[in-house]
Amino acid sequence: MSDNDPVQSARRVIATEREGMVALEQSISTNFAETVMRLRGLEGRLICAGVGKSGHVARKIAATLASTGTPAYYVHPTEASHGDLGMIGASDAVLALSKSGETKELGDLIAYCRRFGVPLIAMTAQPDSTLGRAGDYLLAIPAAPEACGETRAPTTSTTLMMALGDALAVALLEARGFTASDFKTFHPGGALGAALASVGDIMHAGEAVPLIGEDAPMSDVLIEMTTKSFGCAGIVDGEGRLAGIITDGDLRRHMGASLVDKRAADVMTSNPRTGSAGMLAADALRLMTAGQPKIIQLFIVDGDKRPVGILHLHDLLRVGLK
Repeated sequence: MSDNDPVQSARRVIATEREGMVALEQSISTNFAETVMRLRGLEGRLICAGVGKSGHVARKIAATLASTGTPAYYVHPTEASHGDLGMIGASDAVLALSKSGETKELGDLIAYCRRFGVPLIAMTAQPDSTLGRAGDYLLAIPAAPEACGETRAPTTSTTLMMALGDALAVALLEARGFTASDFKTFHPGGALGAALASVGDIMHAGEAVPLIGEDAPMSDVLIEMTTKSFGCAGIVDGEGRLAGIITDGDLRRHMGASLVDKRAADVMTSNPRTGSAGMLAADALRLMTAGQPKIIQLFIVDGDKRPVGILHLHDLLRVGLK
């Protein structure tokens, strides 16, 4: 293959950026830990700022932080110089991105932080730059070669900034004990929101749940199954605990003239799979489809195995899970 082969070019770019990522991993030190601890106790918001490609990365970092429990937003340095500095309060902090650390547009923002005592976090490849020296906290990226060697267009450097921003967001998430339930609050829509929804948000409860006693005649079981339209009935013992389940498949297996003369306990499948109201919808889907046999109904029980709801596979599909 020639030197201009696109495949070789792509591999060279990825290899160059991979080497930069290795260097970044090895460079993480106490500076990073100190920054995380300072932001963990931040009462206000983290304002992310940068120009050009660094600005695009700053926007992405702000979005990731905001969605993982750290209030954050992006301010363009030029707009900051024309009034948006007023959006930055004494309880906030600023994360400024610049590979060279000499981006002129950051000048007013840096001066504002120094004047009013707003904590400044510098993300740069040049610790001795204007930005690097002005920062109260330094998040340094390695001075790794850009993947576009001839033009030195931001490639490796922006990848490293993106990765370091992700590391900061996840470290803060873990330091705060941010949970999947918290994450769901910020992601209510789409497949991600559906996966993070709890079973309690989706299940059918109350009178909608098809339940009947162990000693009930099968004629009553058939009425309960038909009325509630889930294709099954939960069979409870004298204490109200779930003892078994009767599905359409159980009816077919026991089909015969004597079926209506039997009791529910004679036909039910004992110890069915169950879920809890607090489990994630994605985990419920896995429970229903990963085992054998696969099931389409899941009874939801409390700690004493008393049914509190029922979940149908169609409910999970309806909210966007696949």
